[in-house]
Amino acid sequence: MSAPEFASWQQRVYEQAVAALDAGRLAHGLLFCGPAQLGKRAVAERLARRLLCQRPGARGEPCGTCRSCHLIDAGTHPDYHFVSFIPNKEGTRLRTEIVIEQIRQLSEQLSLTPQYGGAQVVILDPAEAINNAACNALLKTLEEPVPGRYLWLVSANSTRLPATIRSRCQRYEFKLPQADEALAWLRARGHSEAAAREALDAARGHPGLAHEWLANEGLKLRRDVATDLARLAKGDAGAVETAQRWVGDEDAAVRLRHAADLALAEAAGLTDPVRTRSLAAWFDQANRTRDLLRTTVRADLAVTELLLAWRVASGGRVEGGSRR
Repeated sequence: MSAPEFASWQQRVYEQAVAALDAGRLAHGLLFCGPAQLGKRAVAERLARRLLCQRPGARGEPCGTCRSCHLIDAGTHPDYHFVSFIPNKEGTRLRTEIVIEQIRQLSEQLSLTPQYGGAQVVILDPAEAINNAACNALLKTLEEPVPGRYLWLVSANSTRLPATIRSRCQRYEFKLPQADEALAWLRARGHSEAAAREALDAARGHPGLAHEWLANEGLKLRRDVATDLARLAKGDAGAVETAQRWVGDEDAAVRLRHAADLALAEAAGLTDPVRTRSLAAWFDQANRTRDLLRTTVRADLAVTELLLAWRVASGGRVEGGSRR
């Protein structure tokens, strides 16, 4: 399987990591961090393929055809492990945390002799989802590195990781690209100049998010959220009915992200410090509510409470579906 082409910002981070690997300076623990949807895991996976490939090319890139590469493609490579959310005990849903049993298992795996070559790689994503007990077990693994064993963390919220873990990892940070670079990437994916600019502005310069919205009618959803907030502010819509509609499908978290962003954009254009603080507080409340959706809380009740606070926080109408 040929490797997918990297975006320019992914390529920059990948080349930094490859330089460290080739120079023998690649740490046991790595932290790939930065905003979500910038391709952090893809870079970590390519680096793992480079380490584990049995017949690398002239530049050290994975061949894609050896047994090791095929096993990675099949998800059965004994020296490559991916750790993420697992089903709960009842098997009814995925857990919302990475738990200590998973960390103990990966520690056991890293203690084994590699079956192919001299390396073993574990990628853990999202690292910020590790609970407290698991963090303590992970810290022990990071403090006792074994040659040729690699533990790589992928995180969109690395500040949620304990400083003791962050300090023991070599950091590779993904940053939002310049606007012209992001626009060129979006155009290369078939989006028109006008649509790409609108989406990128709405996404505050995030090309991955802009691409997702353009590909999945995310901008229409954003405009619908703006309309709902405007009607709520004017008293033309009810909080209960709007909340039930917002949580009635799989887009609830996306709606709350749009709502929070629209509140932030509204606050940025104000000179009244009281309203600015009110909108900033509502922005925080919207993000907390979005986090609650991953728990067992009644989603409609949580969103209703948020929307009831909107009329007081907004003090007026939110116009349009993108930043002003």
